[in-house]
Amino acid sequence: MLCLNDAMAEKLVRFGVAMEAELLRDFDRVVVDSRGGTRSEALRDLARAAVIKAQVRRGADAVAALTLVYDHHVRDLTERLTELQHDLGDHVRSTVHVHLDHDHCLEVIVMQGRSDELQSIADRMLALRGVKHGGIELYVGGADVPPSKRTRSEAHAHAHAHAHGHAPTHDHQHVSPAEKPPRRATARRASKR
Repeated sequence: MLCLNDAMAEKLVRFGVAMEAELLRDFDRVVVDSRGGTRSEALRDLARAAVIKAQVRRGADAVAALTLVYDHHVRDLTERLTELQHDLGDHVRSTVHVHLDHDHCLEVIVMQGRSDELQSIADRMLALRGVKHGGIELYVGGADVPPSKRTRSEAHAHAHAHAHGHAPTHDHQHVSPAEKPPRRATARRASKR
C-alpha cells in the first residue's frame, strides 16, 4: 500500500543550490521568522512564483483577486473604478465592497481572463489618484482554471453605448470637495457605522 507521503516523495527531486553564506543566513532568518517552514518549502514557493510570473507575462488563462483601499471622497474615483470594471464585462466574477471608515473603502474584485489583461487593468486601477493601497494576486493553474470564453470587447461591447447610473450604496453622504468643510488639525475618532 502506498501512503500519501510515499507518493509525494516519488515526485520530489533533490538538487544542490550554491549561494553566499550571508545570503543563506538571511534567507534562513526569513524562513524561520515569517514562514515557520523549511528552506525547501520556501524555495518551492519562490519557484512557483517565478513560474506564475512568466505565465502571467505570456497571457495564460487565470483568475485574480485585486484588492484596493481608496478614499471614496476623491473626485470621480468611484465612477472611474466602476467604469474600468464595466470595461472588463463578464471577466469580473464578483466584487466585495467594505466601508473601513468615513473616508476609506476596501474593494476586492475577483476576475477571470487572460493574465496579461487582468494585470494591465489592475495596474490602471492601482495607479488612480485616491487609491491608497492595493495589489493583485493571480492564479494561473493550467487545467484548474477554466479558459476565458470571450474577449473583453465581446464580453462588454455595449460599455459606452449607455450611461450607468449607479446610486451610492454608502450609508453616509457624498459631498463634493467644494462643499466639504476643511479638516481640523486635531485628531478625530472614526465613527462606527
